[in-house]
Amino acid sequence: MEPIIIPEAQSFLLPAGKIGCVLVHGFTGAPKEMRLMGNYLQHQGITCFAPRLAGHGTNVKDLPRMRWSDWLASVEDGVHIMRGICEHVFIAGLSMGGLLSLLAASYLPLKGVIAMSTPYKLKDDWRIKLACPLSLLFPFVEKGQSDTVDEETATDHIEYPAYPTRSIAELNLLLSETLSRLPHISIPILMINSRSDQTVPVTHQQRYGDRLKGKIFESLNLDKSGHVITEDVERELVFQSTLNFIQKYT
Repeated sequence: MEPIIIPEAQSFLLPAGKIGCVLVHGFTGAPKEMRLMGNYLQHQGITCFAPRLAGHGTNVKDLPRMRWSDWLASVEDGVHIMRGICEHVFIAGLSMGGLLSLLAASYLPLKGVIAMSTPYKLKDDWRIKLACPLSLLFPFVEKGQSDTVDEETATDHIEYPAYPTRSIAELNLLLSETLSRLPHISIPILMINSRSDQTVPVTHQQRYGDRLKGKIFESLNLDKSGHVITEDVERELVFQSTLNFIQKYT
């Protein structure tokens, strides 16, 4: 039986010109958190496709069955779809979507990568290394309060109500795989973070910068936004900076 997709949580394609951008949402989120960015870029002539990552946008119980390679396969499908439509393809991801975008950029034919609110490490918690066995006893972890400043977009945000413990283990494996592949990235990179992000400290950006010395590495720091910068109060700056980056490297 096919899973029932949450309304407005499906993948979306926004056709425009021959330059394209794959938009990758975050952990337990949905493509909708990339919709405003997609609308902006489409109006500027950029074709956008936002894939729904495996196990997302349906029921939180679907997610623990997925592995990080399943999420990466969703991104690969998105890139291949875009390469059939566009001459030049970029990729932009939020949070875990940023990890997936960086990993994809290490081996897929892309022009540039935009990583937003992307973690360099998970929080220091001994339970993360034991997430697999702990998931048998504690299958879900409660979420904290959202740090999104824009109340309207926070209310409309689509995400699962909890983190599956088994999926946290996969997120940690994805993080390790992405870090190991950073030396293989040869395309331009733009990282955008917010100093007010309560999930990914802005210091993570500098740690990426240190690892990516010698690469084409650009960065932008916001001041007011929470973790989901594609929906928060400084989103227009995020969108404009992404557009400038795409135009610069096309």
